[in-house]
Order: sequence, then C-alpha cells, then structure tokens
Amino acid sequence: MQLFRSATLKLTVWYLAILMAISLAFSVLLYQLNVREVTVRLQTLQHNLLGDTITLPFLPQTPSSPAATADSLVRAELNTASRQMITSLIWVNLVVLIAGGAGSYLMARRTLRPIEAAHEAQSRFTSDASHELRTPLSAMKAEIEVNLRDPQLTANEAKELLESNLEEVNKLISLTEMLLHLSRLEYDKLEVSEVDIALLVEDSVQKSAQGNRFSVKTRKKASTLANEAAVTEVIDILMENALKYSPADAPILIRIFEQRGHIAFRIKNNGPAISKQAIDRLFDRFYRADQSRARIGQKGYGLGLSIAKKIVEIHGGYITVSSNTRETAFTFFLPIVRKATHKPSKSQAK
Repeated sequence: MQLFRSATLKLTVWYLAILMAISLAFSVLLYQLNVREVTVRLQTLQHNLLGDTITLPFLPQTPSSPAATADSLVRAELNTASRQMITSLIWVNLVVLIAGGAGSYLMARRTLRPIEAAHEAQSRFTSDASHELRTPLSAMKAEIEVNLRDPQLTANEAKELLESNLEEVNKLISLTEMLLHLSRLEYDKLEVSEVDIALLVEDSVQKSAQGNRFSVKTRKKASTLANEAAVTEVIDILMENALKYSPADAPILIRIFEQRGHIAFRIKNNGPAISKQAIDRLFDRFYRADQSRARIGQKGYGLGLSIAKKIVEIHGGYITVSSNTRETAFTFFLPIVRKATHKPSKSQAK
C-alpha cells in the first residue's frame, strides 16, 4: 500500500538521520582525541631528541635554531596525520551511510510489517463484516418494499412478512454477538482454573441433539489450566463443525490423549476432503470452505473456527487440521496441568 511505502521511507530517513548523527558525533570526538594524542606524542619525541632547548610547538622560534626546524617537522607531521584521519573518517561515514541506509530500510520494514498486517486484517475484517451485515438487511429491505407496494396486503401476509424479518433480525443479532465475542477475546482477561477436558467433552456430548453419533475415547483424567466456558465453546464449535460437514448418521470419533506435555482433543469425521488451499485459510474470519461439503441447509458465518483458534491460543495452546479423502481431523492442544510451568497469557489471567 502507498501509505505504508511512504511511512517506510520516512521511518528509514529518521533511522538513518539518527545513525549518521551518532556516527558524525563519534567521528568528531575521535578526530579530536587522535589529534591531541598525536600532538602529545610528537611533543614528547621532539623533547627527547632536542632536550631542554625545545619549547612547546607553535611558539615563535628563531628560524636558524634546531627547535624551529623541529617545530616545522612537527607541524608537517601533524597536518599529514590530520588529513589522513579526516580522509579515513570520511570513508568510514560513507560506509556507515550506505550500510546504514540499507539496514534502516530493513528495520523500518520489519517495524511496520506487524502494523501493516494488522491494518490489512482490519480492512478485510471490516469489508467482510459489512458484506455479511448487508445481506440480511438487503433481504429485509427488498421484502418490505415489495409488500408495501401491494395495496391488497392481508393481515396474514403482513404477519408472514414480520416473521421473515424477525428471522433476519435474529441472524443479525447472532452475527453481531459473534463479532463482539471475537473482539472481546482480543482484549478481555479470562479467569482460569483446573478443568478436566474429559468431563467437558462428556457434558457436551450429552447435551448434543445428535450425541449418539459421537464415539469418545478418553483418559481417566485430562486436566489443564483454562477457562471452563471458553474451552467448552471450542469443543462445541468443533463438534458442530464435524456434524455439519459429515454425512447424516455417520459416526464421529473423539479422542483425548496426552502428547509431549499437552492434553490433546481430536475429533474425526468422514466426508469430502478439504483442499490444501482451503486448509491454509480455514481459520480466517468469515472464510467458508466449499459449501458443497456441507449438508443441505447447513449455513454459517465462517467465524466459529476463528473463535476456536483464538481461544486455544490465549490458553497457550495450538490447533491443527488434517484432511484426506477418508476423513478430516481437528486437534487442539493445551498444556497439561501436572507438567505445565506455562502461565496464562495476558488474555488468560488477571
């Protein structure tokens, strides 16, 4: 973007200006110190050679005297040394200017890269959110306009119109709640305690309307330090996603195990494979993979997996996905409580 290119150049100039100011200041100081050192050494050498007949350099002397000749030599040597030092310092500062310019540009790019990425993400998020909000609003507007033009609109038709609009309003409320939830996850602090993932999974399966489709294989205890409601939400999101993208009545396998100091939750379902390109973007906000993978009537906003990933990350864990022609598996990992020296991040604990 033009804005960030301009900012990069400005920041580069500032970095380079600071660097050159420091370099020039040190050059002046170094020159003065070296000139003083050379002068003292020449004075000492002159004194040793001529003995007490020499006075300090630069004082008037008789042209024919040995001291005057020595003084001329001292002046000449001092001028030669000064010119050589100035030449060397100029070359050094030119090298600093060139190398510093390149380094300053790289530092400026590195400094602005996270800001640029955040700005692009915010712009993309705003654009996607606007699109998602516009769709139900446009549907409501079109439906209302059509019915208002009908002079013979009956009470039943008006009631149907209101019910249809109410459905769209509920969608808007659901969408805005999800957006607010994502925003809160960025800044809110979650209270954490020791929770058992196995018990959370058991409760979620029991509450699911299709709980009979889930086959659970778990440890006796799988404790981690987390916010219970938040982790339950991750489990519910992944279970709902598995139900959505698997054939009706197909079994879904949930496994809870330990791996390298982490408690792992893995959920597998049958269904069409997810492409490599889709996997790379699967956790992006508002991204939805090929809708042909979903069963008819299954819709969403593409925010669930984004929320799940954010929750897992603020608990110090990570989430992965793999997919082939036979099955798709989502796995999230959280630090196991008996081994974890990990403390909750700023979004976890007050």
